[in-house]
Amino acid sequence: MQVRNFSIIAHVDHGKSTLADRILEHLGAMGERDKRDQTLDTLELERERGITIKSTPVRLQYTRPNGEQYTLNLIDTPGHVDFNYEVSRSLAACEGVLLLVDASQGVEAQTIVNAYLAIDSGLEIIPVVNKIDLPAADPEGAAQELEEVVGIPAEDAIFASGKTGIGVPEILEAIVERIPSPLGSPEAPLKALIFDSVFDAYQGVIVFVRVLEGTIKSKDKITLFSTGKHFEVDKVGTFSPGLVVNDSLTAGDVGWVAAGVRDIHDAQVGDTLMERERPITDPFPGFKPAQPVVFSGLYPTDTEMYRKLREALEKLKLNDAAFSFEPETSEALGFGFRCGFLGLLHAEIIQERLEREYDLDLIATAPAVIYRITLNNGEIFETQNPAQFPTRDRVELIEEPYIKLSVMLPEEHVGPVMQLLQERRGSMVTMNYIGKRVELIYEVPFAEILYDFHDRLKSISRGYASMDYQITGYREGELVKVDIYVNNEIVDALAVIVHEDRAYPLGRKIVDKMAEVIPRQMWPVPIQAMIGGKIIARATVKAFRKDVLAKCYGGDISRKKKLLNKQKKGKARMKQIGTVEVPQEAFLAVLSTED
Repeated sequence: MQVRNFSIIAHVDHGKSTLADRILEHLGAMGERDKRDQTLDTLELERERGITIKSTPVRLQYTRPNGEQYTLNLIDTPGHVDFNYEVSRSLAACEGVLLLVDASQGVEAQTIVNAYLAIDSGLEIIPVVNKIDLPAADPEGAAQELEEVVGIPAEDAIFASGKTGIGVPEILEAIVERIPSPLGSPEAPLKALIFDSVFDAYQGVIVFVRVLEGTIKSKDKITLFSTGKHFEVDKVGTFSPGLVVNDSLTAGDVGWVAAGVRDIHDAQVGDTLMERERPITDPFPGFKPAQPVVFSGLYPTDTEMYRKLREALEKLKLNDAAFSFEPETSEALGFGFRCGFLGLLHAEIIQERLEREYDLDLIATAPAVIYRITLNNGEIFETQNPAQFPTRDRVELIEEPYIKLSVMLPEEHVGPVMQLLQERRGSMVTMNYIGKRVELIYEVPFAEILYDFHDRLKSISRGYASMDYQITGYREGELVKVDIYVNNEIVDALAVIVHEDRAYPLGRKIVDKMAEVIPRQMWPVPIQAMIGGKIIARATVKAFRKDVLAKCYGGDISRKKKLLNKQKKGKARMKQIGTVEVPQEAFLAVLSTED
């Protein structure tokens, strides 16, 4: 029996999961009872947003018109830039890919990035122009665009519709004809690439593997290359798309291995499995442990929910090696956790899952990146928490992470988008014209795209622009920490690290917003934004005042002044002993603003 291993790669919302549904339907992998949209998307959030977050592999049986039988292993890939490394490992487990392009949208930023990932991995690429049944579809234009950008001949493209199933037989034939069968000897020492994993309460971590060399079966003694930890295989199997137990997996197979691994960090994506008795010296190249790059504080609105939040975070971490958290305390928000994520979408998904699946009400502080700080004494340390930022007199220089940002958009929107990128301290690398579309490549500080950049980009381009990025390294920046004081007391949860040029507008925005939401007291409450000891913006919550002159009708002015001075002294006395309680809504209002 012949084997073909392939992936489907595409920009977000180009119909990857829908096309996978039609392939499964065509090959009879879905029973009538199992039929539903986005079969391979297991999370409710994935279906709602139309984004694949957790990849799901599936093994399919295909019989050609001439009677030949083939086993097709579809290795689904996550569909967002945050999961770029996971996509690269999924591609490494394949010999070929279906490169999907929306017939109405054309080539977009992630299409190019994913195509180059496949080319770098030496994979056979089958171009598929999807959604040809849409009224605005231009299949020939999309295929031509693909040829101009990536260099894949337009005549090789297959026109298909994931909704109606048009083109699915042609795609299956192309997979068999164009994608090479996997190499590798079943007798060689075991070498298996981990491309994903999932935690099971009874079996521990189940690792998803592509066997490159050798054979793996129950009772085998295995070792993980990066950690050197030893395990004994309990079960092995394949996907259909649920877990099915098999006797063994041999070279070229895609399947799962349960070996009593209790910690997901012991079986990281990209690591290599080998035999304990016959160890290998050359693991699969490109492995790197998952590192969070965006950090944010998560606090329960009710302090009694702290224990429940900790338990929920621990459960989520069991399935996600890239997610990290540690306890953190804030004077304003109480006890919470500092969490690390792969990107903004990852952060959004974790927060939404905590609120939905575990019924928690949370406050998230402003997201931050990792800054590298060199002190006057030559010491270098990294921090992402504004609370740990040293005072300016101790700092020699501050470095911030930069990204290479690729933006694809129609040419009529180039001017406003370039202006937005200039505002975000971007510097142009190159500009490419592809038909009526333009690719802008800029180098931008990572922190500048964290807040509302994607929303602004979409609104400026009327939804037509798409973006993709990769972190390139650190550069020196003029960065400062802006502290917020309420009634002369610091509110640590609202401190932000920002470029010097943007410190004043950001400080102004926060103090004005706080002044709106903090309730009035019997005395005026100053709200200040400060850099070091210097106040850069101030707003005042005006005091309640009784009209003490109401009983004065006519008479001498000195009588009115006497009453007003008496009131003034009372207010001053009140201010000396008065404290301001900042309500939870104030933090929610400030932290949910776009900037």
